[in-house]
Amino acid sequence: MTVSIARVYDAPDDHRVFVDRLWPRGVHKDDPRIGRWLKEVAPSNDLRKWYHAHPDEYDAFSARYRAELDEPGPQADALAELVRLGTDGDLELATATKDPSTSHVPTIVAALADHGVR
Repeated sequence: MTVSIARVYDAPDDHRVFVDRLWPRGVHKDDPRIGRWLKEVAPSNDLRKWYHAHPDEYDAFSARYRAELDEPGPQADALAELVRLGTDGDLELATATKDPSTSHVPTIVAALADHGVR
Protein backbone atom coordinates (compact mmCIF):
# COMPACT_ATOMS: atom_id res chain seq x y z
CA MET A 1 0.00 0.00 0.00
CA THR A 2 1.29 3.42 -0.95
CA VAL A 3 -0.02 6.95 -0.70
CA SER A 4 0.67 9.32 -3.58
CA ILE A 5 -0.25 12.90 -4.40
CA ALA A 6 -1.56 14.11 -7.75
CA ARG A 7 -3.19 17.12 -9.29
CA VAL A 8 -6.82 16.50 -10.13
CA TYR A 9 -6.15 17.58 -13.72
CA ASP A 10 -3.76 14.63 -14.25
CA ALA A 11 -4.82 11.19 -15.46
CA PRO A 12 -6.57 9.38 -12.60
CA ASP A 13 -5.45 6.40 -10.61
CA ASP A 14 -8.00 3.71 -9.78
CA HIS A 15 -7.87 4.61 -6.09
CA ARG A 16 -8.10 8.40 -6.30
CA VAL A 17 -9.70 10.52 -3.60
CA PHE A 18 -10.19 14.24 -4.22
CA VAL A 19 -9.46 15.97 -0.89
CA ASP A 20 -10.20 19.66 -1.55
CA ARG A 21 -13.15 21.44 0.06
CA LEU A 22 -13.92 23.45 -3.10
CA TRP A 23 -14.80 21.94 -6.46
CA PRO A 24 -12.07 22.53 -9.10
CA ARG A 25 -12.73 25.06 -11.85
CA GLY A 26 -13.44 23.70 -15.28
CA VAL A 27 -14.15 20.16 -14.11
CA HIS A 28 -17.58 18.60 -14.60
CA LYS A 29 -19.26 16.80 -11.72
CA ASP A 30 -19.03 13.45 -13.52
CA ASP A 31 -15.36 13.81 -14.56
CA PRO A 32 -13.51 10.52 -13.88
CA ARG A 33 -10.39 12.44 -12.82
CA ILE A 34 -12.11 13.27 -9.53
CA GLY A 35 -12.56 9.75 -8.22
CA ARG A 36 -14.18 9.90 -4.82
CA TRP A 37 -14.70 13.36 -3.25
CA LEU A 38 -13.96 13.50 0.48
CA LYS A 39 -14.22 17.24 1.10
CA GLU A 40 -14.71 16.82 4.86
CA VAL A 41 -11.00 16.01 5.32
CA ALA A 42 -9.94 19.40 3.89
CA PRO A 43 -9.04 22.34 6.14
CA SER A 44 -11.89 24.40 7.54
CA ASN A 45 -12.96 27.42 5.52
CA ASP A 46 -11.48 29.75 8.16
CA LEU A 47 -8.11 28.01 8.06
CA ARG A 48 -8.14 27.81 4.27
CA LYS A 49 -8.80 31.56 4.02
CA TRP A 50 -6.13 32.30 6.65
CA TYR A 51 -3.52 30.32 4.70
CA HIS A 52 -4.53 32.05 1.47
CA ALA A 53 -3.75 35.37 3.17
CA HIS A 54 -0.48 34.02 4.72
CA PRO A 55 1.06 31.70 2.10
CA ASP A 56 4.55 32.15 3.56
CA GLU A 57 3.47 30.54 6.87
CA TYR A 58 3.16 26.93 5.75
CA ASP A 59 4.49 25.45 9.00
CA ALA A 60 1.92 27.35 11.06
CA PHE A 61 -0.82 26.35 8.63
CA SER A 62 0.21 22.69 8.79
CA ALA A 63 0.26 22.71 12.60
CA ARG A 64 -3.17 24.35 12.78
CA TYR A 65 -4.56 21.93 10.21
CA ARG A 66 -3.12 18.95 12.06
CA ALA A 67 -4.87 20.20 15.21
CA GLU A 68 -8.14 20.31 13.25
CA LEU A 69 -7.64 16.73 12.05
CA ASP A 70 -6.98 15.57 15.62
CA GLU A 71 -10.21 17.06 17.03
CA PRO A 72 -13.27 14.78 17.07
CA GLY A 73 -15.69 15.64 14.30
CA PRO A 74 -16.23 15.42 10.55
CA GLN A 75 -12.56 16.02 9.66
CA ALA A 76 -11.36 13.26 12.00
CA ASP A 77 -14.06 10.94 10.64
CA ALA A 78 -12.96 11.68 7.07
CA LEU A 79 -9.32 11.05 8.03
CA ALA A 80 -10.38 7.71 9.53
CA GLU A 81 -12.06 6.89 6.21
CA LEU A 82 -8.80 7.66 4.38
CA VAL A 83 -6.93 5.42 6.84
CA ARG A 84 -9.38 2.63 6.04
CA LEU A 85 -8.99 3.18 2.30
CA GLY A 86 -5.21 3.30 2.66
CA THR A 87 -5.02 0.05 4.58
CA ASP A 88 -7.10 -1.61 1.85
CA GLY A 89 -4.50 -0.76 -0.82
CA ASP A 90 -2.89 2.07 -2.75
CA LEU A 91 -4.33 5.53 -2.32
CA GLU A 92 -3.93 8.61 -4.52
CA LEU A 93 -4.84 11.95 -2.94
CA ALA A 94 -5.83 14.51 -5.56
CA THR A 95 -5.91 18.29 -5.23
CA ALA A 96 -6.55 21.19 -7.59
CA THR A 97 -3.86 23.40 -6.04
CA LYS A 98 -1.06 24.53 -8.32
CA ASP A 99 1.67 23.32 -5.97
CA PRO A 100 0.57 20.25 -4.02
CA SER A 101 3.79 20.29 -1.96
CA THR A 102 2.64 23.46 -0.17
CA SER A 103 -1.02 22.49 0.07
CA HIS A 104 -2.93 20.68 2.80
CA VAL A 105 -2.25 17.30 1.19
CA PRO A 106 1.24 16.69 2.70
CA THR A 107 -0.31 17.21 6.13
CA ILE A 108 -2.91 14.56 5.31
CA VAL A 109 -0.12 12.21 4.17
CA ALA A 110 1.74 12.81 7.46
CA ALA A 111 -1.44 12.12 9.45
CA LEU A 112 -1.98 8.90 7.48
CA ALA A 113 1.62 7.86 8.17
CA ASP A 114 0.98 8.34 11.89
CA HIS A 115 -1.83 5.80 11.50
CA GLY A 116 0.44 3.32 9.71
CA VAL A 117 -0.57 4.21 6.14
CA ARG A 118 2.46 5.15 4.06
